Amino acid sequence: MTLQKPPSSDPNAATIDKSVLGMNERVHMIFNRIVDRYLSSGSAVGSKAIADDLDHMLSSASIRSIMAELEHAGLLFQPHTSAGRIPTQTGLRLFVNGLLEIGGSISDSERMMLDVNCQAQGLSFDDALSETSSMLSGLTHCAALVIMPKTDMIIKQVEFIPIEKNKALVVLVSSAGHVENRIMETPADMPASVLIEAGNFINAHLAGKSLSEASVLLKELIEVKQAAIDELTQKVAASGIAIWTGKNSGLSGNFILRGQANLLENVTAMDQLEHVRSLFHQLEEQSNALDVLATMQQAEGVQIFIGSENRFFSETNCSTIIAPYYDSNQSIIGAVGVIGPTRLDYARIIPMVNHTSATITKMLSERL
Repeated sequence: MTLQKPPSSDPNAATIDKSVLGMNERVHMIFNRIVDRYLSSGSAVGSKAIADDLDHMLSSASIRSIMAELEHAGLLFQPHTSAGRIPTQTGLRLFVNGLLEIGGSISDSERMMLDVNCQAQGLSFDDALSETSSMLSGLTHCAALVIMPKTDMIIKQVEFIPIEKNKALVVLVSSAGHVENRIMETPADMPASVLIEAGNFINAHLAGKSLSEASVLLKELIEVKQAAIDELTQKVAASGIAIWTGKNSGLSGNFILRGQANLLENVTAMDQLEHVRSLFHQLEEQSNALDVLATMQQAEGVQIFIGSENRFFSETNCSTIIAPYYDSNQSIIGAVGVIGPTRLDYARIIPMVNHTSATITKMLSERL
């Protein structure tokens, strides 16, 4: 058995022979059959299997000739001399582009499960996104991610709720309808009235301001002694704002990642395992959220990155399907998607991700 070196994974090196763009219907049908079979089985596809699929409308010899033509065009690859063919990264890209042109839909039951999780009553925005990513991971058997940019939110209301002897829950409601919670330390035996006064002061003087503006304005009010509250209440109010603006506040953007085990199940070699672990580490770096969002700004709708087309997945043999969600001004503020092996069920998962992003956008509009 002679092993062949796979084609370069560099997307700049993976070019399509121009003649393939005008492939006739028969060649296109054979190509789609091969890719479909590979995505289902993960194994190289031989000419006999395609001939059986077509009830021997074409001979195995004719199919082998078409396979050789597609291999020459850079769309198929033969792992070893006695094997069938599998699609190259370029071939998968051509196949996926065709799916995007055709479009697709998800089942009623899948739609209902995603909608119920995303629109569940009583959940904060972050919790609803977390539940939705878990459901998306379960339905696709992939790792699911949600990018949540924590921009400089505009304060609508702040409330301090005592939860323990020396702790309080700070609840921030933004003008966009986001509800965020943080726990802060408070002096022991502090009267509950101090928390109420601190919340009232912030809402009276800082509502409508961004968090960064509120931080500066509050400091100025205290310094010029225009804050008609005692020193303890001033400290509580200042701590309540600081908890959202400090370096550990998460305001630079972050990921929710669910179903990592699904991705690890598809790892077949130790070197791939290390690459996947490295991927998880990269995704945990908050600054990378903004990098992915910047990519989303360059094109509309669902985006598919196969293998080395995206720097996060260049060595993991993974693909990602990701779609943006929007605020009421139709500005992209986040994204939702899945990460899986390159042989994903693209026809099923692309419309599922697209529907999830639309559902999140709808949820945001209803919370305003």
